[in-house]
Amino acid sequence: MRRWNGWGDETNSLDLPPNADMFLKDKIGTATPLPSVSLESVMSQVPVSRLPEHPLIVVAEEDRVRHARGQSLPDLLASRSGDFGVFPDGVAYPETSDQVAELLSFCGDKDILVIPYGGGTSVVGHINPFQSEKPILTIDMGRMNRLMDLDKDSLIATFGAGTPGPQVESQLHAKGYTLGHFPQSFELATLGGWVASRSSGQQSLRYGRIEQLFAGGRVETPKGRMDIPTFPASSGGPDVREMMLGSEGRMGIISEVKVRVSKLADQENFYVIFFPEWSKAKDAAKALVQSRIQLSMLRLSNAIETETQLALAGHEMQIALMEKALSFRGADSGKCMMTLGLTGSKAQCNAALSQLKKIIKSFSGIYTGTMLGKRWEEKRFTMPYLREALWDKGYAVDTLETATNWENVDNLLNKMEESLRTALNDENEKVHVFTHLSHFYGQGCSIYTTYVYRTADTHQKTLDWWAKLKHSTSAVIVNNGGTISHQHGVGKDHAPFLPVEKGKLGIMAIRSLCDAFDPEKRMNPGTLLVDTNDE
Repeated sequence: MRRWNGWGDETNSLDLPPNADMFLKDKIGTATPLPSVSLESVMSQVPVSRLPEHPLIVVAEEDRVRHARGQSLPDLLASRSGDFGVFPDGVAYPETSDQVAELLSFCGDKDILVIPYGGGTSVVGHINPFQSEKPILTIDMGRMNRLMDLDKDSLIATFGAGTPGPQVESQLHAKGYTLGHFPQSFELATLGGWVASRSSGQQSLRYGRIEQLFAGGRVETPKGRMDIPTFPASSGGPDVREMMLGSEGRMGIISEVKVRVSKLADQENFYVIFFPEWSKAKDAAKALVQSRIQLSMLRLSNAIETETQLALAGHEMQIALMEKALSFRGADSGKCMMTLGLTGSKAQCNAALSQLKKIIKSFSGIYTGTMLGKRWEEKRFTMPYLREALWDKGYAVDTLETATNWENVDNLLNKMEESLRTALNDENEKVHVFTHLSHFYGQGCSIYTTYVYRTADTHQKTLDWWAKLKHSTSAVIVNNGGTISHQHGVGKDHAPFLPVEKGKLGIMAIRSLCDAFDPEKRMNPGTLLVDTNDE
């Protein structure tokens, strides 16, 4: 059973190692956990639905609670405090594109607002309902979850848009193929959600981001059905496929997704390399990417993240021995950890490994083999459970992410970390901040920053502190050469910051496109674009 007030399956958890308490106390102080309310107490707050009856719509309290929030830190605080504010008036569970179209027609006739719902993993408010005089229907795509077709000649697979990551891969693996899209939310996130939010997977260096994998499909809009053909390429004017990427439910509901798949690779291994300091590590990462070595994944942690990961990894004796050996070879307190993957045939992987060893040697890199890489692989999709473990200890954790060009990486990274580290100074609260570069391009890379702080004495005050951290640093990002989001999307939380990136004319064009498909502004209002009452 999925948790109603946190991440993932109720039977799964990620325990903190014994030394975690001491590490966090040293960094930010002793914490006191906040209480959590019961599902029953929240269900008692759900008001009577305003929706007319429809055979596909459920108005039960528990369904509405479970679809009221996503997975952001404010969402966690809402579910743990019971202060949800707003619930959808009902939830629909379509099983076909025709049923999606039927629901949109019904909503048009009855003046109902619509929120599309994939895996519910949004961390920026995509799926959150809002105060409205009109009833709100959440359309959960989770029953449209199967492989519908596989064209082995063209390597195109067609899925229902509600198919979550594990089911995408299991259905493809059974036939000898993979999509290769592995965001950290892989356990729950869906194919349609990846397209709608322009997602990026951990192995994007081999398989590409979702915009390279999305070949076409079907979209149900308030103006009718749109089928997007799967040309390998086209110069036939603006790309309608691109219009749907990142549309975040504003233009319609993606019901079927056609994706470019690959045959399963012969082998795959993950390796860890340490560098004595940040500048050598960053330059090594840039050299690896710009030399076009056939990596499938690359992640580079700065010194503070490296220290944090090793401290929270468990296996204290083994880590201590490794750190002693690294120190002897020149990688001591300022060391930075790089994790990378090689995927392909045996010959491809051997050639790439030989090439990368030569490059990292020139930057004083220390190659440690696959031991730590295997541990990363084992836990790659369990890290979201760490938030629950930290919450139980009295700590709040969240992330901010962006992307920028190489010449701006250090400038932006340092300003982001400084903004977060000092944002609660007036509250006499410390914030533990650390960063990794998680996706790489010849032009630049993404910056993914995590921050941890003690919960306040109330849920509301903890939320107020989050708002101060989030908003001040989001402004730093867009005003210093970064995109407001590299992989999480815009949602409602980032919408106020999008005009800085797109400009007045760009926002006008996006709004006009949304209005063309949804002239009555019925689809997911407030997401992607800030909607005002006078529009």
